[in-house]
Amino acid sequence: MSAPFLIHVGAEDWLHPDWCGCFYPADLPDDWRLSYYNTRFQAVYLSEARWQAASPAEWAQWLDETQTGFHFLLAPGTSSPPASPRVIVVTPEWAAVHVWWLDDAPDLRALARRVAEQATAGEPLYVISRQGDLGLLEQVDTLRQVLGY
Repeated sequence: MSAPFLIHVGAEDWLHPDWCGCFYPADLPDDWRLSYYNTRFQAVYLSEARWQAASPAEWAQWLDETQTGFHFLLAPGTSSPPASPRVIVVTPEWAAVHVWWLDDAPDLRALARRVAEQATAGEPLYVISRQGDLGLLEQVDTLRQVLGY
C-alpha cells in the first residue's frame, strides 16, 4: 500500500463536542467539520456503528470532501464498506502492523522508534487517539514534522 505520508495522524471520529471553539471555530457549520478536520489530520477511525449508519450518499460526500491522501479506518463490521483504496477495515492483524493507539501508548520516544521501524519496512503507520486528545495529537504532529514525515 503506497501512501503520501509515513505517519497518518487522526482521531476516532471527527465529531467531538469539546473540540468546538478550541479546534473547530465556534461558528463552523457541522457539515463542514470533516473538511476542516482533514486540513489538520490524515486519517479518521470510525466505529462499526458510525460507518455502517452512513448512507452511500454520505460516503460519497465524505470521500469527495477529503484529500486523496486521507484515509478512513473502519472497525470491522457485518456489512461491506465502500469500495475505495482510501477506506481500510482495521482487522486485528492489520492493526498490529499499521496502528499505534495513542491513548494506550502515549510514549513519544517509543512512537519514534516504531516510526523508524515502519520507515525501514516502507509501511505507513496510523497514529489514532480514540479519546480525541488534541494535546497528544498535537505532540504527535510535531514529532511527525521533526522526523521529516
